[in-house]
Amino acid sequence: MRARAKWLAPLLVLGIALCVTGAMFALRESTPAERPELRAPLVEVVRAEPQTVRFRVAAQGTVEPRTESDLVAEVAGRIVWASPELASGGFFARGDTLVRIDPHDYQVALEGAQAALGRAESQLTLTTSTLERQRSMHERGISSQARMDDAVHAQANAQAGVGEARVAVRRAKLDLERTRIRALFAGRVREKRVDLGQFVGRGASVARVYSIDVAEVRLPVRDADLAYLDLPSGPEEEAAAAASGQPAPGPDVELSATVAGQRRTWHGRIVRSEGARDARTRMLSLVAEVDDPYARSGEPGRAPLPIGIFVDASIEGRRVDGVFQVPRAALRREGEIWVVDDSGHLRIRRVEPLRSDREHSWLRAGVAAGERVVVSPLELATDGMAVRVREAPPMAGDTAQDRVDGAPAS
Repeated sequence: MRARAKWLAPLLVLGIALCVTGAMFALRESTPAERPELRAPLVEVVRAEPQTVRFRVAAQGTVEPRTESDLVAEVAGRIVWASPELASGGFFARGDTLVRIDPHDYQVALEGAQAALGRAESQLTLTTSTLERQRSMHERGISSQARMDDAVHAQANAQAGVGEARVAVRRAKLDLERTRIRALFAGRVREKRVDLGQFVGRGASVARVYSIDVAEVRLPVRDADLAYLDLPSGPEEEAAAAASGQPAPGPDVELSATVAGQRRTWHGRIVRSEGARDARTRMLSLVAEVDDPYARSGEPGRAPLPIGIFVDASIEGRRVDGVFQVPRAALRREGEIWVVDDSGHLRIRRVEPLRSDREHSWLRAGVAAGERVVVSPLELATDGMAVRVREAPPMAGDTAQDRVDGAPAS
């Protein structure tokens, strides 16, 4: 009896516990199951508005002089004087004497040529008088035909002698004048090659100089960029402009570079294109000209444009109407953009960008005025999915769309 009570006690405790647990479950208030709320993804959008854009084409090049040549001695001799401006970097005006060669030998040669001319002229006077006498005597039958022929021949030789003597005088004068080496244009010295007391031969280079009236910049441009530029139509138009003395009509170009720690700008114009594309890069070089690069005219606030400096160029391109500008982030892979319709659903459109740069893309079709274009990324985008929208803040430069640098969309 005592053993039976011993094992019944645990069973009784277990039964009571089960009853209490069942009562608790029975009395528990039933709560409805809550389904998780699915929220549409949030995207940033910009409004597409048609604009008028003047594209600009970016290029780079090195500033070069339009005219550069060697200053050459045309006579031989010893240098007896050199201009203080004949130094590397020195400026000179057109007609300035830069070098003088010892003129004494050429002065003596001129005097000798002038003396020879005097003898020849005297001989011509004598033979002319003789010819007149012989002609008079021949007409009266006193002189023979042989003497008449000799007089004519002597007078012709004397005339030829005078001509030769005059040529010699002119040559001697030219040689004497050439002992002064003058500048044919206003320019600057790139390199001085002689010094005082040095003997130079005919044809020796005394300096390397270049003109400062106009500077040129060769700007290689890709073929795809040429579609946005109004260039001279061809060699005929350029030749006609050259014949009229006016530059061929070409787009304006803005050059910029950092000089002495400051960013400087200069304005020029595209005047021509080179005849052939570069065989290695397949690019066509346009030539820009800048008048008075060293600001010698005294224009206030204008910085000199040094020869040899590397510059960035922004070439004015064509004006295009009705173009939609969107941030570059709005352009997806394979030429797609995402548009949010009025009902808040995403629509995928295929577009062909007219032009793109690092920050913007320009579309001519594929989007309508006022539509909301998605500019933020999405992990998964499907046509027709619901989205929530938020207006994106304006990007820097969005208020000035008439000046655009960039490259065609790749």
